[in-house]
Amino acid sequence: MTESENSKPNSSDQGQPEAVKDKKALNPIQVISSVMAAGLGVQSSKNRERDFKQGKIGVFVAAGIIFTLVFMGTIYTVVQLVLKGAGD
Repeated sequence: MTESENSKPNSSDQGQPEAVKDKKALNPIQVISSVMAAGLGVQSSKNRERDFKQGKIGVFVAAGIIFTLVFMGTIYTVVQLVLKGAGD
């Protein structure tokens, strides 16, 4: 095969923009990982770009709300345990 034959686009790829070719849904583990990393402020730019290209906003909004509620509940529980322990 020559170099020009190697660089020919696949017939199934013709007419599709690059973003559409890369569009595949994120699995739940990737969504949870991204939401936790972003919530804690340690999200990598590579994952952030992947999320914007492949993710759906509704999934991230729902996961963000759930993460926030769980985080707030955890903080509340820890504070209550510390206060209960300090009262002895």
